[in-house]
Amino acid sequence: MTGIIVKGIAGFYYVKAEDGRVYQCKARGIFKKDGVVPMIGDWVVITVQPDGDAVIDSIAPRKNEFIRPPISNVDMFVIVAAAHEPEPNLSIIDKFIVMAEKKHTEIAICINKADLAAQEELDAIKEIYENIYPVYCVSAIGFDDTDCEGCDIEEVIADKSLGCNKTAAKSKDDMQRLEKALAGKTAALAGPSGVGKSTILNRLQKSELMETGSVSAKTGRGRHTTRHAELFDTACGGMIFDTPGFTSFEVLEAEEDELQFLYPEFADIIGSCRYDNCRHLKEPGCKVREAVSAGKIKKERYHSYVSQLIEIREREKNKYL
Repeated sequence: MTGIIVKGIAGFYYVKAEDGRVYQCKARGIFKKDGVVPMIGDWVVITVQPDGDAVIDSIAPRKNEFIRPPISNVDMFVIVAAAHEPEPNLSIIDKFIVMAEKKHTEIAICINKADLAAQEELDAIKEIYENIYPVYCVSAIGFDDTDCEGCDIEEVIADKSLGCNKTAAKSKDDMQRLEKALAGKTAALAGPSGVGKSTILNRLQKSELMETGSVSAKTGRGRHTTRHAELFDTACGGMIFDTPGFTSFEVLEAEEDELQFLYPEFADIIGSCRYDNCRHLKEPGCKVREAVSAGKIKKERYHSYVSQLIEIREREKNKYL
């Protein structure tokens, strides 16, 4: 019988099988011998035992796999940040983007808690990314459908003089667009703690299956509510991973030689630099830096690239200490 691993805890794997049931499974010893660890998202073949439990016999080839978080076969990576509480951290967003680009997944950026930010603040974040990736500004908990009852969403968005909640209308519209983008796909939610990943997941499932948390007033960081990766069905006909939040992490797995290729806005420019090995720092004739000065590449994205390049070099320098 075939199925997909939807959860793994303490050496047990929970497989949603083709008969619709979820089986508690152990992996056969051959996997450990071969150095293979089953991952959430793996498609597997299982044998059901007389006691109702099962064993995993084989794992299908993976489309991709991530180490942090430990998941596989991701079609789309949805990177979640908060408009406020906690404040958006572009460095973390860009690290997740690099990770997803390296694994060749689709990427979407979801700015949650839109109800806590002015429209100008939301537009400033969107402007950085919207020409590269789809950006959705939502409020998974702040609004309900009655906020825009009787309103034409497109009319509200276009006409600032309307007295109803324009931010609520945009949030509702973006949530609907996100649901359409996720339809039929296996997607992963990723982002720091406290940004509302579990709340978004509840909204996508039209249910309250996941515990939600708040942000620490002392640290400004989120409190963990997701403690392990888990894969859920969504109401829009896809599946979605909920993954533990990260307050500090080493998600940057790129190497120096490949980093520039993981920034899509660099793609048409890289080959034009004077030097083939240009790293776009202080080299003369660097077309990437010229594009930044001309406004063709966002300064925020370029600064993230430089910061990540320095981080990679520091990591390599300290590797053998």
